[in-house]
Amino acid sequence: MSENELGGSPNQQYSTAGGDIGRRVAQRREELGLTREDVARRAGSAPGYLQYVEERAGAPGIGFLLRLADALETTVGELTGGGMDLPPGIGKASYHSELVEMTAEECRERLLTHGVGRVAVSTSDGPAIVPVNYLVMDDIVAYRTAPDAVPAAAAGTEVAFEVDHIDDALSQGWSVLVVGPARTVTDAEAVRHLEEQAATTPWAGGNRGLWLTITPTRLTGRRIHVRQTHVPPSEDPRT
Repeated sequence: MSENELGGSPNQQYSTAGGDIGRRVAQRREELGLTREDVARRAGSAPGYLQYVEERAGAPGIGFLLRLADALETTVGELTGGGMDLPPGIGKASYHSELVEMTAEECRERLLTHGVGRVAVSTSDGPAIVPVNYLVMDDIVAYRTAPDAVPAAAAGTEVAFEVDHIDDALSQGWSVLVVGPARTVTDAEAVRHLEEQAATTPWAGGNRGLWLTITPTRLTGRRIHVRQTHVPPSEDPRT
């Protein structure tokens, strides 16, 4: 375990709450389905040090954080929680960015990486968009709510369900849109199976035992691809 990995001087470290980085690293690693050995190999580190980062309240140096973020296909800001309390979308737009349509397979892959999305429903008070915890099983999106909650209004109607990810630091992002009929799950065995597959109980708490499924009839997605940095073309040394 090198001095650089441990952080070296204070100005080489990110100031974060103890254990937060490790929790985010472990969560991201599990999202990608990687072992510690896999990530350590990508980051050019030892599995034992990665275990230390995940389980102890350490503050890795910026050099290691950069390699680790690259290995986990994310950013240092995401790992350190730098944008946690900032509203997304305030970053400066990148030069030479383009909007790219994603394939259905790419959309499915991104749906599987997240656990919170937004469902758009029609209510007696008008249109509403609300966040829900969700899971994906056999291309079907499922979420649970309370019978009298807004997301329950989706039952028996065609709805839109959206998941996105915004990276303010790089002015990049993507969104996936699922459109299809929503149905209430009434079969006890099906409900039990969904409960077993759910990664978490609803974040909102309370009695939310009503399961709904959305069967996609349309699955689309777009992402912002940046071909250059924020540097204006006239100041970019590569041009």
